Amino acid sequence: MAAIFAAKGGADTILLERTRDGGRKILISGGGRCNVLPMKLDESRFVTDSSPNLLRKMVRSWPLDQQRAFFENDLGIELSEEAESSKVFPASHKARDVRDGLLAHAYKQGAELRFNTLVTGVEPHEGKWRISIENGAPVLADAVIIATGGLSVPNTGSDGFGLKVLADLGHTMHPTYAALTPVLGTSPEFASLSGVSLTVSLDARSPQHQATARGGFLFTHHGYSGPSALDVSHVVVRSRREGDASAKIRVQWTALDAVAWEHALKPKGARTVTGALRSEMPDRLAAVLLQLADVDATRTLAELRRDERLRLIDMLVRGALPWNGDEGYKKAEVTGGGVALGEVDARTMESKRHKGLFICGEALDAFGPIGGYNFLWSWATGRAAGLGAAKSAPGAS
Repeated sequence: MAAIFAAKGGADTILLERTRDGGRKILISGGGRCNVLPMKLDESRFVTDSSPNLLRKMVRSWPLDQQRAFFENDLGIELSEEAESSKVFPASHKARDVRDGLLAHAYKQGAELRFNTLVTGVEPHEGKWRISIENGAPVLADAVIIATGGLSVPNTGSDGFGLKVLADLGHTMHPTYAALTPVLGTSPEFASLSGVSLTVSLDARSPQHQATARGGFLFTHHGYSGPSALDVSHVVVRSRREGDASAKIRVQWTALDAVAWEHALKPKGARTVTGALRSEMPDRLAAVLLQLADVDATRTLAELRRDERLRLIDMLVRGALPWNGDEGYKKAEVTGGGVALGEVDARTMESKRHKGLFICGEALDAFGPIGGYNFLWSWATGRAAGLGAAKSAPGAS
């Protein structure tokens, strides 16, 4: 996106890409379908240790409706909405169409794309920028854009090189951490639930961090996944990283709150407690929660004592989700932390420390939840960086 808008802005543009084809994360996103954008945007769901006001300015530089129009009108990619998840996909449900559409448009705008090109250094050089390349001649440029991503899913090419370059150039770096990654858990009771999925509400808290999410949840062989678990995972990741693994995750297992469960557990003929729970959740989960709440599964609702009912309701609406780790960068959708947002001009993405250096995407200290937010962030900041670089150095690569 940065290359497209740099070239569109009139600059001679070269994109240096270490892989043979580029856009690897686009290809694997959304299970190969590419959740290209969210249906609607809630700016408060972004996470940053920088100024939320700066983040909002960057996001608003290219509004959601204009981004959709770009993909549909400029790239010619028909989009479709998945209402239940509030996600936007290409109508073909093929991530390759998004990747190929962006590459084709970059070529159309006049950008030169060099694949299988490993950058080994970026440094100021006699008023320009010198980009060193493994087994190749260096490139001299009037402006350079760092669009290298973070550390997540390293087999796609994300090795943190860009973050190291930016740190070496003196930028303020907020500590990086894996975000939107599966959570590990060894609870013997929950271990039997691998493969069970449902919609839940999660609340994760540590002394320093907090996150809530409602959405799909999946028990895995090693712990928990699904959008809701991924969306709160950064709280437990950071809790461990900061030497305080005291973060707690609480679960509301269904859409029913405490008052609604009080009503649902009132005596109704010969209905059992198990029957009441099974009407709201998978059978296997109902059995485990009754066991954890120490309630006899064969009791009828009329036989349920008050203390048992209160204990069960507590388990159903604020149950503890035991955890002991996370899947880290290998499975993380994004990298948290990075260059402090205050280090760049919010309109152009130009570094405040180095003229002609622009930073965008995951290298910046911000990420959003599952659902197209992180693509939206990359598209917006990439566009701003491309336009900013072209304006600062017209006719330059």
